[in-house]
Amino acid sequence: MERRPFGKTGEKVSVIGCGGIICMNEEPGEAKRLVSQAVDRGITYFDVAPSYGNSEERLGPALAPYRKKVFLACKTGKRIAVEAAAELANSLAHLKTDHFDLYQHHAVKTLEEVETIMGPGGAMETFVKAREKGIVRFLGFSAHTEEAALALMDRYEFDSVLFPFNWAAWLKAGFGEKVLLKAEKKGMARLALKTLAKRKWEEGEERAWPKCWYKPVETYEEAVQAVRFTLSKPVTAAVSPGHAQLLWWMCDAAEHVRPLSAHEEEALAEEAQGLEAIFPQGG
Repeated sequence: MERRPFGKTGEKVSVIGCGGIICMNEEPGEAKRLVSQAVDRGITYFDVAPSYGNSEERLGPALAPYRKKVFLACKTGKRIAVEAAAELANSLAHLKTDHFDLYQHHAVKTLEEVETIMGPGGAMETFVKAREKGIVRFLGFSAHTEEAALALMDRYEFDSVLFPFNWAAWLKAGFGEKVLLKAEKKGMARLALKTLAKRKWEEGEERAWPKCWYKPVETYEEAVQAVRFTLSKPVTAAVSPGHAQLLWWMCDAAEHVRPLSAHEEEALAEEAQGLEAIFPQGG
């Protein structure tokens, strides 16, 4: 699998990242099988968070045999220093590792959250101390609004941003363009979440993908188009949703990464106009 530079750090990661939520509620043996298969497919980048149920507890033992060969990212939704420090310690224990390659503020949406994170006693204090101690190597954030992402980039020289660089939201509302441009100019790694997202679930709709709070693409052909859209942008890597089939679709699609033709992008844009995209309206 192709690997791309992780910003200015000197590291490279696989263009498809394995979302740790894939291990949530799986039996330990199945979690080990999934991780082993992901590694065999060439995935070097794994991303997880304590808010993903028991994902950390399942991913840690499964990933242990490969820990020295992979790039492990974790996140915290805690906004003040003392709570972030406690959650960091718990995540390290659950994942059976002595450090994270990347630690991120998780799902930042508002300017108020930015102020709390970056202010006195904010979670950023924990992040900086952890890096000084070697507990984390690189610092980043994920955001669900452009205003929060742009504000965080103004406040600190983060190594990475994890953001919805998604065909439906981008082609319908230009959502993500400003974030990607600014991150590229700053030399940050640009990580994509929700690459396969299509629209919001409808009321009462059967949820074939229960770990997704949105409706993802429905076919492999749609997945290929979605991955091609995202990875043809100046994006470092795209993180998978929480289902194995969707991850394998992304791995297969990564073998066909080439820019969309004008006709293909026009067709996607037309489709996007009729969808209730999950961003920027939702989070």
